[in-house]
Amino acid sequence: MTAASKTWFVYLVRTANGALYCGISDDPERRFAQHQSGKGARFFHSSPAQALVYVEACGAKGEALRRERAIKRLPKSAKERLVLAAAGIHMPDGAVCAASQEATPA
Repeated sequence: MTAASKTWFVYLVRTANGALYCGISDDPERRFAQHQSGKGARFFHSSPAQALVYVEACGAKGEALRRERAIKRLPKSAKERLVLAAAGIHMPDGAVCAASQEATPA
């Protein structure tokens, strides 16, 4: 696979204090392990990474960056809906994020 055809992902990590961190990577599991080991984002210095709770395939890196920006602009309640939808939990109003249907990489 060439660098140009590499699949990128946007992901959410839940921290020990309940916060959600949004990032992108071409290997979310590896990146999550880096977050847990203290490498990478300073975000985790105050509250350690606990769980990789959402992963969405985006295609090219630029697309992943745009999706990351959009997710970061969402209120926390909307991010929580993404997490629930990816876990197959539907909200009482029946809302499910369409992107969550592709949340688990193959």
